[in-house]
Parts: sequence; structure tokens; C-alpha cells
Amino acid sequence: MAMEARATGLLNIFKEAQGIKGNYRMCERPSNPINYIKTFGIGKIFRMIVTHPDMDHMDGLNALHNEIGFQNFWDTGARREAPDFKNFYRYKEEDWIKYQQLINAKVDGVTTLKKLAGAKFAYANEQGKDGGHDGLYILAPNEELLCDPDVNDDINEASYVIQYCSAAGNIIFGGDAHDKSWEFVIKTNPDLKNNCAILLAPHHGRHSDRDYSFLDFLKPKITILGCSPSKYIDYSQWSRRNLEILTSNQAGNIVINTFDDGCNIYIENEKFAQDHGVAGLTNEQGYHFYKTIKKN
Repeated sequence: MAMEARATGLLNIFKEAQGIKGNYRMCERPSNPINYIKTFGIGKIFRMIVTHPDMDHMDGLNALHNEIGFQNFWDTGARREAPDFKNFYRYKEEDWIKYQQLINAKVDGVTTLKKLAGAKFAYANEQGKDGGHDGLYILAPNEELLCDPDVNDDINEASYVIQYCSAAGNIIFGGDAHDKSWEFVIKTNPDLKNNCAILLAPHHGRHSDRDYSFLDFLKPKITILGCSPSKYIDYSQWSRRNLEILTSNQAGNIVINTFDDGCNIYIENEKFAQDHGVAGLTNEQGYHFYKTIKKN
């Protein structure tokens, strides 16, 4: 019993040191994106990106298009067989059908763009008609990753990895990219080394029999982990590298407001902000200040 108590105590110290302070249960009450968009008057979406054709990345796609709408849709060209919805009750077949219509450019009012790593095009990394661009660069996949004969078994190799060049520094959207994808990103983007402000963790940070050396390459100042049961998240990969994480289960919705040489991070969960001693300052949405990240 004494050894068990000591082990529990050490685990709690480890969690405190990493800023992991228990289950805040925000993943049990997620926001409906449609309600969020309507509440804050965001309006029609300019671009919709489904990183790869896994159902957990397109859940609610049909309703989002019908109730909010979007003008552009990015498609890697990755293809897979339809799931068996008779035995796959968590997700709706209507979302798969909408996805098929989108990738085949059969949705009125939506422009489908088939783009891969290195593509240059308007409103991403080249100027549009209004003279501006959005600082978005596709880092993966390339044709070789898409042509992997096992892609249907490991569709994650075909996941988008997207770089957003913000005033705060590089923000990397990892999708569910797996080892071959990150090997390609590291090989073709040496300028990203030690140059990541925020990483949206691939695979929600879950244990996935993978190589985590992309963390050594990017060295993100903060990594955001999406909702996943804690028992599946490989926290140790971040803690042993002394890298900071912020989970959706702790924060709820997360808003990043950029300024000239950095960004402020605001979170939905006031209790988590209070526990970190930063409660009191809110943004226009009423979200609570969490921290500032400055550009290198």
C-alpha cells in the first residue's frame, strides 16, 4: 500500500509539472460548430478542408454545408471504400455521401480544388483578386504518398499537413499524418526546424505505434490535443521533450488571436483558466485568456 501511495503521489507531481491537472470534462459537452458559427455571426465558410476520408474528420459535414455553407473545398485525391454504416452507428451515411459529391465537384456553389504538397494557388500562398493571400502552404501529401499501395489500410499517410504562416509564427495542422508523411515534411521543409508556434497534434496525440521525432524537428511552443480518452494519449512524448500541451478536454474551445509578433490564446473553460492563475481577462467572445506566445 505504501508503494502504491508513493507511485500515485509521483504521478500527481508529474501531472502538475506538465500542467495536466485532472479531468475537466470539456469533451463531454462539445460545442456544435453550426451553433458556434451562428452564435458569433461568422457566416459562410470560405474554405472547408477535410484532411483525409476518415469519418471522424467529416462528422456533420452534410449539416454544415446545408445550414452554413462553404465556397471552396480542398481534396488531396485520397480515396477509400465506404464504411459499413449498418454496423457503424456512430456516424451518418449522409456525411459520406456529401463528401463523395464534394470530391467529384458535384455540389452547386462549391469549388473543389485538388491540391497537393508544393501547390501554389490564389488565396492560399499566392495573391487572389483582392491582392492578398492567406499564408496557407500544403506540406503533405505528395503523389508518392497517395500512390502507396497500402493507402487504404493506412489512409493517414494521405492526410493533409498544412502550414499557416501567421504573425505569431508557424501554425501546423497535422491532420492524422503518420510516419511517412512526417518524413516527407521534414525532408522538404528544413525551414520548419525549431520553428513552430502552435501544433495541432496529429491523431489527437494518441498512442498510434508511431515515430514522434517530428516533435524534435518542429519543437512546438504549444501543442493542442483534440478530444480523445486520456488512456489513449501518449503524454510522455511531450513531457520527456519538455514541450507544453493544451488539451480540448481542459480548455474546451480555443481561440487564437494574432498580433504583430505573437498571439494570445483564449479558452472557453473559465475553471481551467482560474486554476492556472490567469482568469479575469476575456476576449470579445467571453473566452478566458490563457497565455501569450511570442514569435521567434
